[in-house]
Amino acid sequence: MPIIETGAFALLLWAVFGYLFGSIPFGVLVSNAMGLGNLRDIGSGNTGATNVLRTGSKPAAIATLVLDGVKGAIAALCARAMAGEDAAQLAGLMALIGHCLPVWLKFKGGKGVATFLGLLLALSFPVGAACCATWLVVAALKRISSLAALVAAGTSTFWMTLLGYPEGFLMGVALTILVFWRHKENISRLRAGTEPKIGK
Repeated sequence: MPIIETGAFALLLWAVFGYLFGSIPFGVLVSNAMGLGNLRDIGSGNTGATNVLRTGSKPAAIATLVLDGVKGAIAALCARAMAGEDAAQLAGLMALIGHCLPVWLKFKGGKGVATFLGLLLALSFPVGAACCATWLVVAALKRISSLAALVAAGTSTFWMTLLGYPEGFLMGVALTILVFWRHKENISRLRAGTEPKIGK
């Protein structure tokens, strides 16, 4: 974990900032702006890019993917620039929590994959790039988005150790637990062999 250099009150403020910024439901906002209907009534009801894709609009899904990734990155980078590494990791973690459990939507948000990758790219680009590559390889081989997300999250601490970002290890563990928790239903379907493939 990083050296704690930021005061407790400042860390609290960065935690709140990260949570509120991460909780912006871009999937809902993009879907509404493009006249795609209420995202909460479509597919799984989640606010992430995968569910936005179920509206049939690839541009909306891509926009959601980018915006969800950017909000994680911005939360972490702002905290790093104005405070330090400890605040950056905390703000990034809270941004993911905000995305998954947004106060504006009764704590029912997305599964956090794009935000997870975005904040890792911001905190350690090599680690983030390795996790993105892991997602792409698994998705290409197995054609299952949730499996790709789980493998990318599950290997994140390995990439941190290998690529020179050991101070992010504990944060990586927390991020991985959160991503796995949000995918608990997908894990059940993967075990049963009923998880749908990409494009189905």
